[in-house]
Amino acid sequence: MKIELTNLYLKRLVPPETGRIEVSDTKRPGLRLRLSASGNATWMYEKRVKDGAKRKHTLGTWPKPVSLSEARVQALELEAEASRGIDRVALVKVKQLSDEATKAGLSTVSEVINIYDELHLASLRTQNERKRQLEQSLAKHLNKSITELTRKDIQAAVDAKAAEGRKAYANRIRAALVAFTKWAWVRGYANEDVGAGIAKATRETARERVLSISEIRGIWSAAFQMSELWGAIIRLMLLTCQRRGEVFNLRWDEVDLDRRRITKPGSRTKNGKPHVTHLSPPALSELQFLHENRKDTDLIFTTTGSTPVSGIGKAKARLDAFLGEDFEPWRLHDIRTAFATSMAESGIPETVANRVLNHSASGSAPSAVARVYNQAELLPQRADALDRWAMMVTQERGQVVTLGVTR
Repeated sequence: MKIELTNLYLKRLVPPETGRIEVSDTKRPGLRLRLSASGNATWMYEKRVKDGAKRKHTLGTWPKPVSLSEARVQALELEAEASRGIDRVALVKVKQLSDEATKAGLSTVSEVINIYDELHLASLRTQNERKRQLEQSLAKHLNKSITELTRKDIQAAVDAKAAEGRKAYANRIRAALVAFTKWAWVRGYANEDVGAGIAKATRETARERVLSISEIRGIWSAAFQMSELWGAIIRLMLLTCQRRGEVFNLRWDEVDLDRRRITKPGSRTKNGKPHVTHLSPPALSELQFLHENRKDTDLIFTTTGSTPVSGIGKAKARLDAFLGEDFEPWRLHDIRTAFATSMAESGIPETVANRVLNHSASGSAPSAVARVYNQAELLPQRADALDRWAMMVTQERGQVVTLGVTR
């Protein structure tokens, strides 16, 4: 039951014969009183932490020591903390882990990674990936004391990944390790920052590969030779030009088939900004088909029902085999570059293309007015660009239209 609670209303509450009842306060959403058959009344408050989990808090019993007004004050404090990303439950858990490690005379690498995960990684969109990178790269050292971890160990982990031929990914491993070791040193778990000065596996330069429209069309055609799942993923990436991870992790609660759009919250995008992606007719058809045949889970692209699809390396290899040996090496990210290049060559403003790709402004920092304008007023132009890009990709029209003209 939801009602604006008053002291008189609470005094008139009658305990249930069995079980318990709950009444929610409309004046302070998330606050509720739980009354048991024994007559015990306890205040509860529930709120989602910014970019984090929904947390339940027990505030105390009513009427003493926590009155209605005191419960509302506590709830307001928790709401303010949650809006800033402060997670009391995680902080308490981290302190318990730290205290247990201290009492036992232990602070192993594994234990510190767990504390790092609770206190820092939990607020990141890439939490699971970052933790997995740390545990895999430091697998040989997880049971040793964090104070025994050396700079040589960190460098060896980076070099081992580079030796596999994955030098760019080795740089990602290095970044994860450097951030972790600095965090551990700042908080006193380690005596020094052993990650400082770790060399990169390779010097990365901007990609110069730009897929031509004919190559994009070749990838489109080859995608129909793949499995139903992977074919749909590749085609949706081609049509929406969104980042690989944002397509792989796509959920039904982000898709609005009636309004023909995908809306991702900032917690699920690379740059942390909310993003709307228009669905062109062929993109809408792809998702409508999937909705009819794969709507039994929240995740759209999954083989387990609970985790996003994996195995992109093997899928990309199969796609390359369909494209043939004469097709120049390329990456999935090159689709986004092809879109941006084609839009620029066709007269689409850079601002529109950047918004489609969910890029920050590439020139000088935009004013507050410009930022609002770009987010609120460019949706029709972005939709137009993606519709016309879809025509170019699928060749649904015999002649490629001139982009930049508002319908």
